[in-house]
Amino acid sequence: MVEPTDKRRKVEIQTTPKTKKASRIFSPFRVLGNVSNEIPFAIGTLGSTFYVVTSVGRSFQIYDVATLHLLFVSQNQTSSKITALAAHYHYVFASYSNQIGIYKRGRLEHSLECPTTSSINKLLVFGDYLVAVSAKGETFIFKKPTTKSAELYSTLKFSLNEDVTGLIHPPTYLNKIVLTTTTDLYIINIRTGKLLFKTNFSETISCIESAPVLDIVAIGTSTGNIHLYNLRKAKVISKFGVGNENKVVSVSFRTDGSNHLVAGLNSGDLFFYDLNKKSRIHVLRNAHKESYGGIANAKFLNGQPIVITNGGDNHLKEFVFDPNLSATIAAPPRHLRSRGGHSSPPTAIEFPNENKSHFIYSASRDKSFWTFSLRKDAQAQEFSQRVKSKQSVRDKFPEIVAISSSQAREGDWENIITAHKDETFARTWDSRSKRIGRHNLNTIDNGIVKAICISQCGNFALVGSTVGGIGVFNLQSGKLRKRYVLHKKGVTGLAIDGMNRMMVSTGLDGIVGFYNFTESKYLGKLQLEAPITSMVYHKSSDLIACALDDLSIVIIDVLTQKVVRILYGHTNRIIGMDFSPNGRWIVSVSLDSTLRTWDLPTGGCIDGIRLPSVATNVKFSPIGDFLATTHVSGNGISLWTNRSQFVPVSTRHIEEEEFSTTLLPNVSGDGGSTLLEGALDNDNEEVDVIQKYESVKQIDSNLVTLSLGPRSKYSTLIHLDTIKQRSKPKEAPKKPEQAPFFLSLGGEVVGDTASGSNGNEKNQNSNGQSSEDTSKLRALKDNGHSFESKFTTLLREGAEAEVKDYTFFLQYILAAPPSVIDLEIRSLNAFPPLTEFTHFVEALTAGINSHTNYDLFQSLFSMFLKNHGDVIRNFKDESELSEALDLWYKSNDPSHVDELVKYCSGVIGFVTTV
Repeated sequence: MVEPTDKRRKVEIQTTPKTKKASRIFSPFRVLGNVSNEIPFAIGTLGSTFYVVTSVGRSFQIYDVATLHLLFVSQNQTSSKITALAAHYHYVFASYSNQIGIYKRGRLEHSLECPTTSSINKLLVFGDYLVAVSAKGETFIFKKPTTKSAELYSTLKFSLNEDVTGLIHPPTYLNKIVLTTTTDLYIINIRTGKLLFKTNFSETISCIESAPVLDIVAIGTSTGNIHLYNLRKAKVISKFGVGNENKVVSVSFRTDGSNHLVAGLNSGDLFFYDLNKKSRIHVLRNAHKESYGGIANAKFLNGQPIVITNGGDNHLKEFVFDPNLSATIAAPPRHLRSRGGHSSPPTAIEFPNENKSHFIYSASRDKSFWTFSLRKDAQAQEFSQRVKSKQSVRDKFPEIVAISSSQAREGDWENIITAHKDETFARTWDSRSKRIGRHNLNTIDNGIVKAICISQCGNFALVGSTVGGIGVFNLQSGKLRKRYVLHKKGVTGLAIDGMNRMMVSTGLDGIVGFYNFTESKYLGKLQLEAPITSMVYHKSSDLIACALDDLSIVIIDVLTQKVVRILYGHTNRIIGMDFSPNGRWIVSVSLDSTLRTWDLPTGGCIDGIRLPSVATNVKFSPIGDFLATTHVSGNGISLWTNRSQFVPVSTRHIEEEEFSTTLLPNVSGDGGSTLLEGALDNDNEEVDVIQKYESVKQIDSNLVTLSLGPRSKYSTLIHLDTIKQRSKPKEAPKKPEQAPFFLSLGGEVVGDTASGSNGNEKNQNSNGQSSEDTSKLRALKDNGHSFESKFTTLLREGAEAEVKDYTFFLQYILAAPPSVIDLEIRSLNAFPPLTEFTHFVEALTAGINSHTNYDLFQSLFSMFLKNHGDVIRNFKDESELSEALDLWYKSNDPSHVDELVKYCSGVIGFVTTV
């Protein structure tokens, strides 16, 4: 029956590969609101402190039992869903598929692989051994599992035809385990691999737990009975029932001095039993929801009157026993603390304003209404729905389908309203006390509530119905103040601006209504081509986005009452959308499993993500750092990091072939990035960023291009004389009465001969010039030129070239400051044969023919005529200068410039009117 394995083998270390980032804008960050699932938790101890480990799918979370604050989250997701958990001092053991991950502080140390094709369902750690049992009954024993040299000690295979329901190590039973199936109980020595004992039960075994008394175990059954069984004597010493024949899922003994036992039932109840008096103490009803499997695990803390429970309803709870009221009366357990979230996928989410941007309101199909914190999970809290003191906990309001809130009047009166499924009134809530409000806001036509809105001031609530009526209520008194009847079909969207002046409504009849809210006047309507299914409003830009039945998104300007953009792309019904805080983007989700980002200035889709699960809602946080989505699967709220706050994003339109495929955010944040990582992202991935646009110097050679430089230079050249006149000092500077002593000269003579007193007489000739200066002047005369400036040199070199080329001269003069240009033009040689005049006019003509810097060349020619016009008139018969001037006038044909101006004006007019 037993086949021990003698071969020992080393276990390879396995790591989880990182998921590559996909979207250019949004990166998966984490999930809010996930606490526990149907996998039983594990309790670990470190000295006198306790911690509890819960599974949330492919990740686990570690909580401090004293406060239920989140301590650690597994750093990486497992390859498949976690099936069992165990804790031992600093280490957490999590089984998934046929592997066992060993973690320390949430970080994977190493992993063990079991030679089986079935998944591991039970884990047990004691001493130097780790025992893992598969769904087929295969038992694997590992020795020293917390070290990297962990080895598979042995494999025990039994012919089990039933599922394994329990695995424990009784105290003082050295190297022995007790294993139960649905009908049998086994005692096995894991060191020798021998089966020591086997017995059969008449009832179906569902769980087993060791008692504080030696040799005694408690066995729970599926028929609602608990057997106290003596392992040494192999007989049942006591038996009692929990009532209603509910399945006993978990059993635990109290060890702080009271002989109590707790049984967790699949109905969600906790059954407490006194072993001394052999009587029931208390039954705690609805500790967890029966529809989600009831209790998954219930355990007393060692030496403390505290019991911890978890269940598939995404809750982790602690209950405590107060001191007994008397010797005969035991106080019932009371709720101590808990952590939880939605038990079903969320249906509606809403961010408060900027003052509370780290909170988010969420409603779910399980009829619950929660507020979650993006910063600290311990701040999550469920809104109370209890109106009457006698109301049952199970009596919750119908499912919430829409949420609207305002923080302006928080604390004064109710500041949240919700629309519920198939109800004819909206409910009010108080965000400060986290409970239901006083008022029910009925629709004006007895229709079902379809759309709601709260004004930004927090005084008014708008309620729209499926019949088409709109009622305006005062939130302080709950009374109806205004009514509007425009739509013939259901109202699907309501909005009001920040100043309570403009109000907008949309309906299934395709009508967008505009109203003056202050004066209660109807301003007009806009008829769209298809029914409007939803609408969102952006207060800063006064834009609304309407999702239509024809799968388009229509952007309307509320002030002008005109359509400004129509966005096409989704291939199935659009079920959620939102504006970015700056109003430049719209994000939308659809039944086609895509999340698209639209750029409003360009009107195109600039990013797209194919989601593995259809999204039902999408919301931007008030400051734009996160994007929140909810999905048809999963009980949490997915958060996406907005990387565009640090990384430039291209507005290039993309097609569906370029959409990225990524995994949803998870609890561990594996595969995602934080805001800081987005800011410091230096990886070598190719990122499509905005390229800096540089204006071309000339669009076309046939067009006339003005100067690309500052306009002040053109203006300065024209009015340079006026500027000099204004800058001229009003009076001459006065000579100081007495100069400072260090400015006076010590020599007798001041002037050109002063150098003689310094011993330089020998270096001077008879004219007072040095030999070095004389040699320089002689070299200039030998070349046939006097001393030249750069302006004159470039002008002469351009004219003396084989083919006249004034390119370098024009580059110099265009870059020179106005004062230098004025001096150089004034200094042109004005003596016949006026060669410099001729070359200068030829250079300007070449510049005009290049069709660039038209305005500057005209200014330069104007300065030339202003300074030398009289000389040109007196020597107009000079043939070379006359020819150069004729070429200048031919190049400045006014009819050509007029034709170009009219052409450009026509093109601009056509583009702006299309």
